[in-house]
Amino acid sequence: MVEFNNKEFQRKEGCRASWFEEEKSYLLPLPEKPYEPAIWKTATVQYNYHITVDNRNYSCPYEYIRHKVDVRITRKIVEIFYQGTRIASHPRLYGNSPRYSTIEEHMPPNHRKYAKWDGERFRKWARNIGPNTYTVVNSFLTGHKVEEQGYKSCMTLLNMEVKHSPKCLEKACKRALSFTERPSLKSIRTILNSRQKKLPEDDSTDEETDVSSQYAFVRGPDYYRDGGK
Repeated sequence: MVEFNNKEFQRKEGCRASWFEEEKSYLLPLPEKPYEPAIWKTATVQYNYHITVDNRNYSCPYEYIRHKVDVRITRKIVEIFYQGTRIASHPRLYGNSPRYSTIEEHMPPNHRKYAKWDGERFRKWARNIGPNTYTVVNSFLTGHKVEEQGYKSCMTLLNMEVKHSPKCLEKACKRALSFTERPSLKSIRTILNSRQKKLPEDDSTDEETDVSSQYAFVRGPDYYRDGGK
């Protein structure tokens, strides 16, 4: 290689080595990091302020909801650009890692209070209350295309436990589940605030009570025996 670089050019003066020495002072330093090939894609920011890349979801500032963005994907990083300006950067998710990479600063203000909670933490809290509360929480978390959309309902349920008691909440969830597999917050709140606020200690009483009679105006058979007099 030394012999080749010092071999004189045939049609001009000098050799590769001499030309290199002349141009050496103009060279720029090498990049700090090796070049990494990247793939570019286009995505639309969803209503949950995330984009989806390879079945993984990455957040960007909520102000860009419904905007189209450019996504640069490398082996290690996912970068999100809007009109040439980078607005977010995430480590790329692989394997069995969580399907969401969410940065708290990207959330709208009313979502940030849930930032320290995730589906696993809500389920753990509900499991400590009781099996019926766990079933309700799990229905909230699995009832949406995006799990995070169920966090608000779970947090509201958590506040009900603070207001009433873990025991009352568990009984209310049990009663709500007797009506439907996927009870709503409204139904649970109604049970807690109604005359059933002080639920009976004996669970068997709940099971023996005719549910329909609690919500219908029924005169009963005695009314009709005397012609309604």
